Amino acid sequence: MASDAHTWNLVFLQLLIEELGFEVVNLGATVPDEMLLEECRERRPMLLVLSSVNGHGYHEGLRVIRRLREDAGLAGLPVLIGGKLGITGGESAEHIDELLGAGFDAVFDDRPEGITAFTGLLGRLSERQVHELR
Repeated sequence: MASDAHTWNLVFLQLLIEELGFEVVNLGATVPDEMLLEECRERRPMLLVLSSVNGHGYHEGLRVIRRLREDAGLAGLPVLIGGKLGITGGESAEHIDELLGAGFDAVFDDRPEGITAFTGLLGRLSERQVHELR
């Protein structure tokens, strides 16, 4: 996302998702919203995964998902978000419902169970099933 300059989480996710059998295009860190939307319009991914380490996942996630859902060509794109959703800790539970309500198909916070739930979801999905998330 736009304010997150961390790359280790992106490399980890890329390797993890590839290991689960998916092709990954990693846009890197500090991706401006417009670039993200343009890449999605051009590439037509079957799934978008957003990651936050800097603690702004909740606020940036809301902004990004609203823009995606307002775009006629991207409104049906399945989108997952995970990582550190807030900067103070403990706010994950109260933010997950709002992120889901805003249009995310799944939200994974930074608790240890988050990565297990994420890999479990991807491990159960085929390309057809990803499209059925929406």
